[in-house]
Amino acid sequence: MLYTPYDWNENVRHRNEFVETRLREGSPVAGISCSGGVLMLTVRGAQRKVFEVYDRLMFSALGRQADIEAVRIAAIDVAHQEGYLRSPDDVTIQRIVGFAISPYVKRIYNESIGAPLVIRALFAEVGRSPNDDLFYCLSYDGEFESRSRCAAVAGTAKAEQRMLDRLQKDSGPVPELVEAAERSLWAWAAGRFCASAHDEDVAPSDDQLRELLTRELAERTVEAALLERDTARENRFRLLTEADIAPALAAFR
Repeated sequence: MLYTPYDWNENVRHRNEFVETRLREGSPVAGISCSGGVLMLTVRGAQRKVFEVYDRLMFSALGRQADIEAVRIAAIDVAHQEGYLRSPDDVTIQRIVGFAISPYVKRIYNESIGAPLVIRALFAEVGRSPNDDLFYCLSYDGEFESRSRCAAVAGTAKAEQRMLDRLQKDSGPVPELVEAAERSLWAWAAGRFCASAHDEDVAPSDDQLRELLTRELAERTVEAALLERDTARENRFRLLTEADIAPALAAFR
C-alpha cells in the first residue's frame, strides 16, 4: 500500500485531535516556587495526581490515567538508575525529561499503529534558591519546554497561558506557601474555565473563577505537594494537608 505525505499529515492531524479532545477534560496542574520550596497543586477526584520522582524531583499530569502511570513509573526507573550508576547529584530534571522520558513519549507518538499517550505532564526540580527551581512541561508528542519560577499544564495552550498569567500576577518577592497555594488555586480555575469554554479568547472574571472553584471543591479534593528546599527530614517531598493551606481555601468555601 502506497503511503503518501498527505496520508502522513492526515494521520498526525487525527492523532493530535484524538489527544487534544481528551486533554480538554483533564484537571490542570500548577507549579510555583515559594520560599519553602516548590509547590505543585491540582484538584482531583479519586485518583492521586502529584508524585515524588526522586529526592529533588516531583511530577504530575493530566490525561489518561494509565498513560500518566506509565510515564511516572518510567521517570522513577530512570531516576533511580541514574542515581545508582552515577550519583544522586546527576539525577536532574534535564536528564530525566530531556534524555529519557521525552524520547520515550515521542517514540510512541510516532508509531503509526497504536494510540499515542494522552498526557500533558509537569515535572519540577527544587534548587538551592527560587532562582534555581526548574519546571519542565512535557507534551504528548514528546516535545518539552523548560520554565523557571512557575509553570502550568492544562487542556489547551490558551488555558495554560491563562494559568501563567495568574501565577505571575505579582512580580514581588517569592511568595510564602499560603500565598503560592492561593495563586495556584486561581490559576487552576482559570485553566479549567478556559479549556472548557467555547470562546477561549474571553477572559473569565474573578467572580466566574470563584464560582467554578467553589463548585469543584464541593465535589473534589485539592491535592498539593511541596518539595522542601531546606529540611531536616530525610525526604524533601511532602503531601500537604488541608490545614497547611486552609487560609488559601477559605475564600472558596
